[in-house]
Amino acid sequence: MSAASSTLPATATSTAAPTTTRDSDEARAVRSARRRATARLAHTRLIQGAFVVWIAVTITFIGLHLAPGDIVDTLLGQDRDDAELRAKVIAEWGLDRPVIVQYLSYLAGILRGNFGTSYTQHKPVLDIFTSQIGATLQLAGAALAIAVVVSLSLSLWLAGRRGTARTVVGSAELAVLSVPSFWLGLILLTIFSFRLHWFPVVGSNGLSSLVLPALAIGIPQGAYLTQVLREDLDGELERPYVLTARSRGASLARTKRVHALRHASLPAVTIGGLIVGGLLGGAAITEEVFGRPGLGHIAVSAVQSQDMPVVLGVAFFASLVFVIASTLVDLAALALDPRLRQARS
Repeated sequence: MSAASSTLPATATSTAAPTTTRDSDEARAVRSARRRATARLAHTRLIQGAFVVWIAVTITFIGLHLAPGDIVDTLLGQDRDDAELRAKVIAEWGLDRPVIVQYLSYLAGILRGNFGTSYTQHKPVLDIFTSQIGATLQLAGAALAIAVVVSLSLSLWLAGRRGTARTVVGSAELAVLSVPSFWLGLILLTIFSFRLHWFPVVGSNGLSSLVLPALAIGIPQGAYLTQVLREDLDGELERPYVLTARSRGASLARTKRVHALRHASLPAVTIGGLIVGGLLGGAAITEEVFGRPGLGHIAVSAVQSQDMPVVLGVAFFASLVFVIASTLVDLAALALDPRLRQARS
């Protein structure tokens, strides 16, 4: 008996050791595959991102030179008929150089971190951006938070349900998506500022001035996200693992929140780049409607005054933000779906 009992622990130990080693090897393999997939994604996105930014800047540069009007006349204003002053301005801004030389010079400046000087404000473009980017990020962040909260709340509430509530919400989503953000902003201003006097009409003083612009941008994006997320939640609720969870006593709300949401959120996450584009585009017009400072207001003013360095800087910044957002979205998709890591490894 003693001999038999003495061999049992040794046998158990010898059996457990290979299992532990095998589990450790599998964990290392998973981590290694994850690192390879992330590194490959980062490398690919770096190349693609540089190409996207270059294309955006190039198209903007060509468009500004093909646009009607004379940049020199814009710079001179009422003194446009002064030949001596015109020649001085042309030489000062390098507008007498061939267009291809101006283009290559601008690209070289970007590589050095020099985005030029504003024609109208006579300040470095980078200084103008750094002074205004905070207001735009504040507005975009608030709008994104509204979009996510609206999407999650409505999708979790309506997924798997049928009835009047879903029909009404679906109709409201279509109505919101068919209305431009600036028009929605005007409606919000009319109701909550002019009639009810709950929020200020224009300006950026305090949190109250942020509510209506953020709603004007965030509600349409939230409606779009809701449609995508709710449809995928409906599909996930028909899968076998949901039936298993429900048979074990889980409520419908818990099943949607704990089990189905992670799987259904992948398509919604992958359109994050489009959402960022919508936020930037909405901010450009919404800041004008609500009289808020920010990059959108600067972009509109620069286009109207043909301020080429500022417009090119906006194109560079917008494309760079889009590339960064798309990269973060892809990384989030890798974290949510292990199958993507296997495909990229």
